[in-house]
Amino acid sequence: MVTAVLAAVAVICAAVFVYRTSSGGNGDALPEFGNRKETIRLWYTDDALTDYLNSKTLEFYERTDIRVDVRLVSGLEYLEAVNAASLDEEADAPDLYILSNDSLEKAYLAGLAAQLPDTAPVYEEQMFGQAARNAVMYDGKFVACPMYFETSALLYNKTYLQQIADEANSAGDVAGGEDGSSDDQTVTADQLIPASIVDILTFADRYSTPENVEYFFRWDVSDIFYNYFFIGNYISAGGAAGDDKSLIDIYNTESISSLKVYQEMNQFFSIDTKETNYDTIMQEFQEGKTIYTIATSDCIRRLDEAARNGEFGYEYGIAKLPDINQELTTRGMSVTNALVINGYSEHKESAGRLLEYLIKNAHGDLYSMTGKLSSVIRDVYESEQEAAFMENYIESVPIPKMLETANFWVELEICFARVWGGEDANTQLRRLSEQIKTQLAGEPVTEEVIEDPQVELLPAVEYEEGTGELDVGPENN
Repeated sequence: MVTAVLAAVAVICAAVFVYRTSSGGNGDALPEFGNRKETIRLWYTDDALTDYLNSKTLEFYERTDIRVDVRLVSGLEYLEAVNAASLDEEADAPDLYILSNDSLEKAYLAGLAAQLPDTAPVYEEQMFGQAARNAVMYDGKFVACPMYFETSALLYNKTYLQQIADEANSAGDVAGGEDGSSDDQTVTADQLIPASIVDILTFADRYSTPENVEYFFRWDVSDIFYNYFFIGNYISAGGAAGDDKSLIDIYNTESISSLKVYQEMNQFFSIDTKETNYDTIMQEFQEGKTIYTIATSDCIRRLDEAARNGEFGYEYGIAKLPDINQELTTRGMSVTNALVINGYSEHKESAGRLLEYLIKNAHGDLYSMTGKLSSVIRDVYESEQEAAFMENYIESVPIPKMLETANFWVELEICFARVWGGEDANTQLRRLSEQIKTQLAGEPVTEEVIEDPQVELLPAVEYEEGTGELDVGPENN
């Protein structure tokens, strides 16, 4: 799924991604319109939205007398199709369409994304987190309104954590994380939700795993979407909004340190990139072979459906992405699908009304009807899993919009792959930074070499593949 994200970035014609929901919102009442026989057009690329959009636009028509022609369009060269139709006076171009935020610069520069009026929901700060607002901002202007999102989070087997805690209490063990905290009386399952990767390693060494467990921690190391959190707090590709060419910071001491940790993890989590991907990782989790993994929000519907079908017999939880250790923190990536008013539209006011209706009045059914999580912040969520993904989304880094760095994510993924395979993290990050800065400057850029950080990043551990067990070296016992 996320491979599709990178492919979309590479061609700068993003196919729309799968993101998530909120439910039950009571939006502001929409004023009634009388005797307005008007038709506007709404385009989208994801068939999962079909029933939802047809239902909500019918509600919109009944309240406003504005008809909506809802059209599913192929994601292949989607933005080019929007552009071609907009330039053809005889074509039925969209007045409103759904687009992933990484394509917003291209849309805006082509005149396909109008600046939203100051009455649009995106201006209401309480409705959206900063990541959502940054995702739809270009050159200081809101050019779209966040609709739904995708990001990553820590997925864990809650049943196993309770079992481990119960067994530890029976044996008289004491819980403790990286900060040295402990409880002299009992170990709770919540104490086993790791705040850091060091915690994961510590827990794996301290506690016995359930019989069915083969992997204590396992994730898709071949996809940058699941790897990005390692360096997300320490690199910048375009600043907060991902649109400022002057704000490129890839090669620094913290990013080198973080990527060195990533490389260290291959020593005890020997994950074969040729044999694993997100689907295999999720299948292993579903079968109860893994305690912790990194997942995207699609995991909620996937696991819930598997549970209903009798194919998943565990409780699960979602938590914040773990930091690396107390010094090195983490931050995930996000993609936001947004509603865009076509700059060529002759019905911008009505398109804005539909946008407002979908965001304020109709977002409550988005997850139940589509499996996508709304970008709208709510006071109450239907599940703690949805709330946890929103927490990760609020703190995430939106995928940038800049055309000049369209290949950045592919190159960053290559950088991670090389480091995982044993190549020097310092060298690979420096090369990546020079490549991207050269692209932007139009002339060769050479980075001053940074001295390799000499710090102990992780405890000395050895991982026995297929057992879920870790052995800490003598110096750490």
